[in-house]
Parts: sequence; structure tokens; C-alpha cells
Amino acid sequence: MTTSRPTPTRALGVTGPQVSALGLGCMGMSALYGEADRAESVATIHAALEAGVTLLDTGDFYGMGHNELLINEALRTAPAALREQALTSVKFGALRTVEGGFTGYDGRPNAVKNFAAYSLQRLGTDHIDIYRIARIDPDVPIEETVGAIAELVEAGHVRHIGLSEVGAETLRRAATVAPISDLQIEYSLISRGVEAEILPAARELGIGITAYGVLSRGLISGHFGRDRALAPNDFRGMSPRFQGDNLRHNLDLVDRLRKIAEQKGVSVAQVAIAWVLSRGEDIVPLVGARRRDRLTEALGALDVSLGADDLAAIEAAVPAGAAAGDRYPAGQMAHLDSER
Repeated sequence: MTTSRPTPTRALGVTGPQVSALGLGCMGMSALYGEADRAESVATIHAALEAGVTLLDTGDFYGMGHNELLINEALRTAPAALREQALTSVKFGALRTVEGGFTGYDGRPNAVKNFAAYSLQRLGTDHIDIYRIARIDPDVPIEETVGAIAELVEAGHVRHIGLSEVGAETLRRAATVAPISDLQIEYSLISRGVEAEILPAARELGIGITAYGVLSRGLISGHFGRDRALAPNDFRGMSPRFQGDNLRHNLDLVDRLRKIAEQKGVSVAQVAIAWVLSRGEDIVPLVGARRRDRLTEALGALDVSLGADDLAAIEAAVPAGAAAGDRYPAGQMAHLDSER
């Protein structure tokens, strides 16, 4: 897949790398959204690289290592020039059961280095570009976890340190230990909690934002039908925003957004992604495309210009706090330092 112009880039904070303005979130290719097509997943990663997307985001617990092995395969079979431009962003620390459940997070320094060793092996590389704990370990000070990653940086195994779903206070504490390139956190039209304290703190510290969930797991993509049946292993079947009256309310918001998209001659997903892009040059949205057609649609958001009138119309249609339901089930919300 080719584009008519170079894909724009943005810096991940003042100390992080220059990356494509959109990154590819690879989780759905291995876990949580039902079955995925491996060949199509690899083809989608190749298409993203060909289009100038350089940032590939994963987690060592996505499919219990499956996702890292998938990225390994995609990079190994990509042309050398494209392989060399790819940057890997890896989350670690989640503890899993054989059945696929989550039992907590481990941020002990020795565990950090253990997780990294396994990721390097699965990815087939000698370094990870950005490394971050997926959720903070409540039993380990963030300073110790970040300090362990800093030792990996010093040893050449990691290039940059990131964080995920932490609050402003934790962000500040972490930044006293070592330079933090970016904070990965959910940010979309219907998930705007970051705006109150976390985003200002990140900007004060020169830390970039990689925004995941920009389409709220497909909810505001314009493609999620009201009567859609979800697979038993699809995370959204347990997500409060996809339940009953919550779902009906949230899809009503999407209908309002659709009217704005139609007036501009673009898709709902493109408007939603363009809105996140408009929040600042220090924000890099991650798009969770599992297929090439969805990737093409997402990349089209880079050509969508939102003027003051557009932004005002979007705000009126989907104001902050308009969504019904939390973004995770209660048990998972409890692990979010960003929500405390």
C-alpha cells in the first residue's frame, strides 16, 4: 500500500523518538477481540510499514507472547528498508492464568529484566525501542520499576522508557528517576479523563502521549451495529460501554458524529481519529486496525482537517463525559492509577 505523500511524524516527548503521526496497535491481532486472521494481520503490518507507519505497539501478554511472535514474523518478512524503520513499543508486567485471566502486575526490578529478556527473544531483536509497565504494581514503588528499565537502557537493551495508565503524581515521581518519552493512555472523544490533570502534567514534564482506544474499541468507529453479536472471547462482551442501555446511548452519540462526518465527506472513524490528532502535536494516536481496509480508512484521517466550526460541532455532538459506562469492568478499573 502506498500513500500520495509522506506520512507526517511527531516526537514522543522531548526525549523520545520521532515516530509516524499514527501508530499501529497490534493487540487485536492476537487477543481480546475474537479470532484474527494471521495472514491478514501480517499483511496489515506490512501495509502499515509501506504507508510510512513506524510505531508498532504490543504487549508481551497479548496472546501470551503470540503478538510479539507475530510482529517478529511480519518484520522478518518485510523488505529490509521497512524493517529498519519500525519502532517497537512493548508493555510488560501483566500476570496471566492458563485460562487467560489476569491476576495482577509485577513491577519488581528482577521481573522487569526477566520480562524484557523474553520479549527480546520473541521479537527477534537486540533492543526494544520503548518499554513500559502496562499497569503499575501497587506493591513496588514506580521509582524501582522505572529504575530497572533505566538499567536496561544503560545496557542497550531498551532505547526509551514509557509509562501506561498512570496518574499525574506517578508521572512526576517516575520522571525524577529517568527521562520518560511518553505516556500511553486511553484518549478518545468519549474517554477524556486525561484532560483534567494528566495531560497538563505530561506537557509540563515534556512527556508525549500515545493515545490508545481512539475509536473506543470500535464503539465510535461507525462500524459497530446495534445488534452485533460478539464472540465469547471478545473483551467487549464484558465492557460496560457495550452493555444494554449503555450501548444504545453510546451509539446514539455515534449517530450524531455520523452527521458531521457525512457533511465533510469522510467516515465516522476518520473524524474520531482526526479529533485526537487535533488535540496537540505531542499526541500520537494508536489505531487498532486488524485488516488492510481498516488501516486504509484510519490513515485517511491524516488528510482530515478540522476547523474551529468542525471542532465546535463535534463538541456539541459528543461533549466531554457524554459516554455511558466505564471504559473497563470494575475489576480492571481498580488497576488504573490514572483513575485514582
